[in-house]
Amino acid sequence: MPQDHAASVQGVAIRVTRLDGSGNLLSGASDSYTTSAFIRTSFTPEYEEGDEITEKAADGTVCVSFKAPDTLKRVNLEIAICNPDAELSALLSGGLMLSGPKDPKDLTGTSPEIVQGWASAQVGEDPSGNGVAVEVWSRAIQNGKPAGYNPFFRWVFPYVKTRLSGDRVIENGLLATTFEGFGLGNINFRSGIDESWRWPAATDRPYLYAREAWAPSGLNGFYTWAAKANPADGGLESAVSDDLSAGTTKAGGLVGINVPGGANPYPYNSGIVADFVLSTEDYEKGPVALAVPYPASAAGQDVKNESPNVAGTADNTVTYLNRNDATAPPPNYVAITGVTAGIPGSFAPIDATLPSNLAALKANTVVGDSGSSKPGATWTTGQYVVLGDASQAHWNGTAWASGAKA
Repeated sequence: MPQDHAASVQGVAIRVTRLDGSGNLLSGASDSYTTSAFIRTSFTPEYEEGDEITEKAADGTVCVSFKAPDTLKRVNLEIAICNPDAELSALLSGGLMLSGPKDPKDLTGTSPEIVQGWASAQVGEDPSGNGVAVEVWSRAIQNGKPAGYNPFFRWVFPYVKTRLSGDRVIENGLLATTFEGFGLGNINFRSGIDESWRWPAATDRPYLYAREAWAPSGLNGFYTWAAKANPADGGLESAVSDDLSAGTTKAGGLVGINVPGGANPYPYNSGIVADFVLSTEDYEKGPVALAVPYPASAAGQDVKNESPNVAGTADNTVTYLNRNDATAPPPNYVAITGVTAGIPGSFAPIDATLPSNLAALKANTVVGDSGSSKPGATWTTGQYVVLGDASQAHWNGTAWASGAKA
């Protein structure tokens, strides 16, 4: 089982999704928030020390000595964000979002409602409610550059309860917004809000991570996520099924996984040799409903995000909730006005939202292949720009091409 030993460097995105009382992920209009505007996510496993028993003989020597193993109780988390984000604060620490018309002078009622503030939980109220699921993406770096395959780490905390912590200081400096709490396992996280987590049987543990080919970079706000289609499976079965239950058999063998202690609905199957490696081969394939693929062209307010499935060919989709404005781009989106060659090159303005991938760069109406301000001369050796998926691209004189200029 070889690996490339990539390191986790930098945070790319964080996604926080509200849970119901049973730990199921909610998918309403204001239930899942994704952003890159966070400073850090830190976590520390907390263990209960095992009892130590020592008994001495009459002559003072030790005749019995036993130390019970330390056991994992939970994982402690801290999430620090870049700004007093009212929407994310409401997800992580309860309370109320405060909204009002975008134009406070508008008396006609036509100005769209936007979130403008936040009110804390009441005194005596549980600020964390039913809790949330937290997913964080970081870059997988190998030999100083993005890994050649699966260039991201995805960190999953399937059940988290947090609250605001630390001092809030309004001063000549950044007002820190930090949340702290704890995380536990949650088997009802299953395959995640977009059904892209490929090891649902392991989500009864407080934290997990895996390498992935995709990260939701460049997104800021509430999004609704569609489950990925599996056209390569013919719509008949998926290598990761969410409908496993104890005592069930399906064509091809017994339902179960090979890791002892697996919780329902993913029971341990003694007929499979236990190797403490959870892979897609450990799942019995089960039927899934036919899914309608995302249309080839999307409306302007929709953002299409490529994400791997079992066969590596399907897409996940995310639709921005535009809050009464059907043409509005995602919040914090900054349009590109130009591009400059370099090692690396840069987009203008400095805070421009990066094209998500090479296809998005080529289609950009300003700096794309047919853009109004596309580059002129061919870039020189080594020059490139970095895109939202951490890949590189260069201008070959007539169009954008993958990688740095050779």
